[in-house]
Amino acid sequence: MSFNTGLSGLNAASRNLDVIGHNIANANTTGMKAGRAEFAELYAASIGASGGTAGGIGVEVAAVSQLFTQGNISITGNDLDLAINGNGFFNVTQTNGDVAYTRSGAFKLDKEGFLVTNSGAQLNGFQVDPATGTVLRGALPTPLQLPTAKGLPAQLTTSIVAGLNLDARAEVAIETPPVAPATMPTFEPPLETYGTSVVVYDTQGIAVPVNLYFVKSDLNEWDVYAKAGGNDPVELGTIQFDSQGNIDPASLASLAVIDVPTTSLPPITPATPGPPPTPAVLDTFEVTLNLEELTQFGTRFSVYQLEQDGYAPGELTGLTIEENGELLARYSNGESVLSGQVALSTFRNLQGLQPQSGGYWLRTLESGDPVTSAPRDPGFGTVRQGALEESNVDITAELVNMITAQRSYQANAQTIKTQDQVLSTLVNLR
Repeated sequence: MSFNTGLSGLNAASRNLDVIGHNIANANTTGMKAGRAEFAELYAASIGASGGTAGGIGVEVAAVSQLFTQGNISITGNDLDLAINGNGFFNVTQTNGDVAYTRSGAFKLDKEGFLVTNSGAQLNGFQVDPATGTVLRGALPTPLQLPTAKGLPAQLTTSIVAGLNLDARAEVAIETPPVAPATMPTFEPPLETYGTSVVVYDTQGIAVPVNLYFVKSDLNEWDVYAKAGGNDPVELGTIQFDSQGNIDPASLASLAVIDVPTTSLPPITPATPGPPPTPAVLDTFEVTLNLEELTQFGTRFSVYQLEQDGYAPGELTGLTIEENGELLARYSNGESVLSGQVALSTFRNLQGLQPQSGGYWLRTLESGDPVTSAPRDPGFGTVRQGALEESNVDITAELVNMITAQRSYQANAQTIKTQDQVLSTLVNLR
């Protein structure tokens, strides 16, 4: 019996050394979680035996548990590296179609624009509704794909939002009727005194300059002019302010839209000699002017907001991943477009997950079904771009554990040696 007891101790100590060696070997493995051998004592079953007479028969390894504690966050500077700070696993689809879970966020872009791990598993997330531009959180996570195959098409400008202050101390402008061939009157002070400009874009992404001018026509009244492209300035209407310097919303309703010309060059062929052709006006498009943020205070003229909703075409230049997992594709035209949201999954029983080579875990009956949501949601951690989660292995503690396991192995070997000596003495009795 003592031989079997010592042998069980040797096996348990050897298994413990295996676990410690595995931890040390993966001390630099991204997202790795350290294991721990947990032991249980063995007793021989005997009907009617009292607690005081039951003798132990050794030890067994009851389980090898993983410690799902947070690892250190290491900054890498790589835009495709992701680290989870807090609870959750990345949700990935492996090459065989199985869904797995990992804490290793060293992702790459494949030739089709999917975010993949080193073994080819695709990172899953929530897709964006192309009609509304919002994330479809109610759908199941699917592989995230960046639009690397084509650039961002141009978007037509439909509105301009201007926020500025018109000097309440300004004098009423003196208007002089136009003299042929001129079609615009002249003003004193000049039309350009209170003006600003913005660039808008047509359907092909061609930039067209638009100038906005404000001419004081009476007390608390200003005429609004717009000059689009090479056209002459056109009066859009009159806006009014109250005695506190706030704009009268009713006066904004009468403002006309801005007719912006769309231009393009006619094709140049070798048979067309001479200087380059001049732009030919093909069409116009309408742009509304939002002046709700205008004020008229007794201070200098200033522009504090000037925005328009169009842009030129652009090529993909980079990727930004927010802490809540939102993927923003950055383009050369300065635009950022929401392209998806990283999904995180967690389980009620983490110890029930089945470890798999490559830093993955698979769900089992013991782990239960995954709960999937987005980073920063209640119960989930945040995502850090340009960083990786290091292994949570404590080398110092593992070396101490190795010494302890070695001593345990030696002690169990000594019990077998002692039992052998006792049997030898018994056999040699005369």
